[in-house]
Amino acid sequence: MENKIREKIFSLADKKYKEFHSGLCPNTDNIVGVRVPILREYAKQLVKDGFEKNYHEIKNEYYEEIMLKGMMIGLKKMDIKNKLAYIEEFIPYIDNWAICDVFVAGLKIKEKEEFYKFIQTYLSNDRTEFEIRFGLVSLLDYFIDKDHIKDIFKITDKIRKDEYYVEMAIAWLISICYIKFPNETREYLNKNKLSDFAYNKSIQKIIESRRITDEEKNMLRKLKRK
Repeated sequence: MENKIREKIFSLADKKYKEFHSGLCPNTDNIVGVRVPILREYAKQLVKDGFEKNYHEIKNEYYEEIMLKGMMIGLKKMDIKNKLAYIEEFIPYIDNWAICDVFVAGLKIKEKEEFYKFIQTYLSNDRTEFEIRFGLVSLLDYFIDKDHIKDIFKITDKIRKDEYYVEMAIAWLISICYIKFPNETREYLNKNKLSDFAYNKSIQKIIESRRITDEEKNMLRKLKRK
């Protein structure tokens, strides 16, 4: 091993978990096999022992190395300017849905409006698949509220990217919007510019929720495009 952190990652590996998780992350062949809670505990220790030194020692070769750096960014207390600088530096290394979603969930940013402005640049069609997913998952985790719900629908209508992990993120986002703001989201579903795939997936994900009635589910099934 070329460094102690990589050596530690390999020591925490679980072969069965590697096989399982590799199946969930197609086209990702650099997974060592460390479970997320275990990796997060290690990230906490690295931040405690010296964020700067440890962060810059970690390479970007293995899935867990990238995941670990993302976790450390979320865990480290710093002002919003520095936090956003680290996020911006990290985003190009996001190459699958799992790293994206775990990273965004772990940020726990309190300066919401600064973060909202920051993610707008990642919500344009000239961005890559996982850059856009980063923006969409950020909306999902931090901005499904009365102040942003209408903007979210404007954003999803403007995205014209038929890549799988973008459209699945849109569907996930719309489904949670429905749970929290059913009237507004129902109105949007009746008039939107989503692709057929993203639209039907949105409805499917809403129907899968245990938080809506059977009556609503039957109504939504009738809205599916053929």
